[in-house]
Amino acid sequence: MSTPDEVTPVGVRILDKEYYIVCPPEERADLLKAAAFLNGKMKEIREGGKVLGIDRVAVIAALNMANELVKLRGQQQAESDVGVRLKGLRERVETALEKSRQLEL
Repeated sequence: MSTPDEVTPVGVRILDKEYYIVCPPEERADLLKAAAFLNGKMKEIREGGKVLGIDRVAVIAALNMANELVKLRGQQQAESDVGVRLKGLRERVETALEKSRQLEL
């Protein structure tokens, strides 16, 4: 963990504009990756030519990324549900096998 004195401004360029964001040193790499990702999404939208105005481009990019995040979270939840079901099935099989062994004795 860093102290507030350790935060430094980091310059990021998004659609040809420079922004300075203060963040701790350990978060700098993630901030730069996030800014590059956002810049790429916004460029795609702007170059598509259907959305005019930087504010609208930013909102559409944010909505697209939020949609991707919601889908990913849904997939993770589905995977978690499958894991829980598999664990339950495994326990039932193990219980059945144990009962079977006891009957053999």
